[in-house]
Amino acid sequence: MEVIEIYKALSNETRLNILKWLKNPEVNFRPHAELGHFNDGVCVFHITERAGLSQSTISTYLTQMQKASLIIPTRHGKWTYYKRNEEVISEFINRLRTDL
Repeated sequence: MEVIEIYKALSNETRLNILKWLKNPEVNFRPHAELGHFNDGVCVFHITERAGLSQSTISTYLTQMQKASLIIPTRHGKWTYYKRNEEVISEFINRLRTDL
């Protein structure tokens, strides 16, 4: 786990919001018509729509979050879905508790 990459990813309000929204996707997003569920996460389109930013900006944010291992991408055809990496998030929280 790269702690510095996680801090960088969490230092932006929109990226932090995305992580919060993905915690309860059924409350914060509507399911993508292709899948109809959130098992593989939330489609980039819906994240972009919720954030109110351009698709390229959201893609850049998601790439940074993926680099920090905070989210896991899953591809279905032309769509990429993202969900939280709960294992890394828990490890990060535990490390904060012990290190700080």
